[in-house]
Amino acid sequence: MAELSDEELLEALGVAVEPEKKAKRTPREERIIAGFEDVQRFVEEHGHAPHHGEDRDIFERIYAVRLDRLRGLTECRNLLQPLDHQGLLEAGEAPAPPDAEDIDDEALLAELGVEAETADITELKHVRSTAEKRAAEEIANRTACEDFDQFKPLFDQVRQELKSGDRQTRRFQTMAEIKKCEFFIVGGQIAYVAEVGEEFVTQYERRDSRLRVIYDNGTESDVLLRSLQRALHRDEAGRRITEPAAGPLFSGQTEDDDLASGTVYVLRSKSDHPVVAENRDVLHKIGVTGGSVEKRIANASKDPTFLLADVEIVATYELYNINRSRFENIIHRVFEPAKLDIEIKDRFGNPVIPREWFLVPLFVVDEVIDKIKDGTISNFVYNPNSASLKQAK
Repeated sequence: MAELSDEELLEALGVAVEPEKKAKRTPREERIIAGFEDVQRFVEEHGHAPHHGEDRDIFERIYAVRLDRLRGLTECRNLLQPLDHQGLLEAGEAPAPPDAEDIDDEALLAELGVEAETADITELKHVRSTAEKRAAEEIANRTACEDFDQFKPLFDQVRQELKSGDRQTRRFQTMAEIKKCEFFIVGGQIAYVAEVGEEFVTQYERRDSRLRVIYDNGTESDVLLRSLQRALHRDEAGRRITEPAAGPLFSGQTEDDDLASGTVYVLRSKSDHPVVAENRDVLHKIGVTGGSVEKRIANASKDPTFLLADVEIVATYELYNINRSRFENIIHRVFEPAKLDIEIKDRFGNPVIPREWFLVPLFVVDEVIDKIKDGTISNFVYNPNSASLKQAK
């Protein structure tokens, strides 16, 4: 006869077996406990509570921040007290880093190079594994690039374009996007993203990819995308090198540290002047302002510049990191052959010849803006007879 288990024996004796009921915790409580257990493991491994300080390992500093917050929240203390066999919650607070009280949790974690994915410091569910810690160091593990000859001309060209101003360098923003064929400056060297592997999801539900990165000193590394992001963020001299297509004059894609230069506006007049009425659909005023377009046109009906009539805004284009006057001069030069030749009287009966009004369709304005952006506008002229851009001879 087969031996009965304890449960089967009790059941045969007529004793009801009820599983032991455990207190159900909320997902938030589970995350708090998991975060505290990480701190406890650190103490078991190192023999002391985590401390702040620039000389400390980044993960020790993270745990120190976490422990301070858990100590300071009554809800967390009550939940964790039965689990605190090391007396961490009752211990004195670890020395705070300079000015730690002057910044919020997300800013502090950002300074530590941690991506803050939640507003609550107790919800530290993305705890880095040993493998992830090693990944952060992969930037330094480089090998000789056997086919560097095919990449060397790219680096030479980038250096020349940086020197000429066709490319710019910008501070790398926290966890910003990284794409194939982009250039960066990290560790004092120019880095080129030659390959981006297939995207995968880590056990912490983060998307990542394996990159092949070539450096201008003839080495390369097989690094995780997030590792490169962290390295660029931690490096005070880390920079993104912009694409040459945007050029130094006009940028269609903005970065967080771009400086707004102004707005290009395209207006249509509501004047009942015969010439205006006849050409209303193709007659546009094109200008640039450093302020609000709405404020610029607020008194249009009293301003000869606006043909002493109200106007409507038909298009606007934001400018970044450029000289407004230079841009305005370029676009006016292009449309010079189509400039409106009209004379009107101002409120005092004086003759006025308005400027910046052009007989040009809106789609051609869009086309000119695009060619200014890609730096090819010097190769084209505007033909007013065909209302189109033509290759310059």
